[in-house]
Amino acid sequence: MKLTVRPRRLRGSEALRKMVRETRVDAASLIYPMFVTEGRDKREAIEAMPGQYRYSLDRMGEALDALAEAGVNSIMLFGIPEHKDPVGSQAYAPDGIVQRAVARAKLLHPEMFVITDVCMCEYTSHGHCGVLCDHDVDNDRTLALLAKTALSHVEAGADMVAPSDMMDGRVRAIRDALDANGFSNRPIMSYAVKFASSFYGPFREAAGSAPAFGDRRGYQMDYHNRREAMKEALLDVEEGADILMVKPAMAYLDLVREVRDATNLPVAAYSVSGEYAMVKAAAERGWIDERKIVCEMAVAAFRAGAGIYLTYFAKELAECIREGLIG
Repeated sequence: MKLTVRPRRLRGSEALRKMVRETRVDAASLIYPMFVTEGRDKREAIEAMPGQYRYSLDRMGEALDALAEAGVNSIMLFGIPEHKDPVGSQAYAPDGIVQRAVARAKLLHPEMFVITDVCMCEYTSHGHCGVLCDHDVDNDRTLALLAKTALSHVEAGADMVAPSDMMDGRVRAIRDALDANGFSNRPIMSYAVKFASSFYGPFREAAGSAPAFGDRRGYQMDYHNRREAMKEALLDVEEGADILMVKPAMAYLDLVREVRDATNLPVAAYSVSGEYAMVKAAAERGWIDERKIVCEMAVAAFRAGAGIYLTYFAKELAECIREGLIG
């Protein structure tokens, strides 16, 4: 048979396959989500997320050291406060858990890029992402508290803030607050396309953030909707977002590609707790090769158009990159 075009020619050796590789994965593009909690000498295992922990401030250095050694230079902080109230006051307290964790991280690893999650759900006694009016979240009253929270994080030393609440107008409110207080150079990574997803289950155990009643479908997105996702992303561009995030990652890579094609902003994908837990559970039973699956999932997100990848497997991925398994 006489064939002129033979695609297999470029698959003949490892060196050639790497030479023509279309999707590159870099450790600099990885962000590790990290849980910090009150108290001392705590490294609390998260049962639903084997291998993940809640760290007290005096022990968070253990995780930071391991990340830095692996080549991961960016973290996203989630705080678990000691006390909660209806308005989530510990979210924006100057001495709140995240504010102190930011300062601690910068002291221990000044080169670490520290991002903070900006939301109310971990801090409210009812577990919803804002101030309540009866049994509904009051969007506009919540905006002021989100802006106050973001400003307090930046004043503590955060390099970037990431609002995850899905309130209408939150990016504009945060941008205005940062600009008005001399922080016009601090970027916002918006959870622009965040779906009401069952993939978040283990996170709610990790952060103690399950709603006391109802659910979050009144503000997080319906996963049936593609056009609405693009409306949310483009609104955040107008409001001043610097990076757009799609969350979750694995089941929403079509939206990663659409956001990538529709905007000129960097796009992040968050591989969430449920994705992590499923991989861990299947690997524990010997049904999959954990490292290979983790690499394949990451490459899929980057191939879809993500330039930034938030994952609880950040350290392991960085090690795989260093070993040449992906990259």
